[in-house]
Amino acid sequence: QVQLVESGGGLVQAGGSLRLSCAASGRPVSSYAISWFRQAQGKEREFVGVVTWGGHSTDYADSVKGRFTISRDNAKNTVYLQMNSLKLEDTAVYYCAASRSGGRWSNNYDYWGQGTQVTVSS
Repeated sequence: QVQLVESGGGLVQAGGSLRLSCAASGRPVSSYAISWFRQAQGKEREFVGVVTWGGHSTDYADSVKGRFTISRDNAKNTVYLQMNSLKLEDTAVYYCAASRSGGRWSNNYDYWGQGTQVTVSS
């Protein structure tokens, strides 16, 4: 079992930055790909980005590419999502998830955090 806890969400003005953290406990997160997903009110959950278990490869949704960066510190069992140049449409609950296989499909992910709210204001 892997337990994931997100933190770092909050209210930020458009154009600002936030860094989300995903702290893992239980099994070492180093053997899992970790993704970030988000779900805006009234919309389906969508893929944001993923980092492979070794941290050498990342993939991002087109909507966040160039603005968001995922990194991981396996020694701290923590994955980060740095969000820059935030837009109103980035407002959502952000979830981190762990998978042995990774990818963009939420069905690939066995473990999920509880989510953290990010609200971008004008």
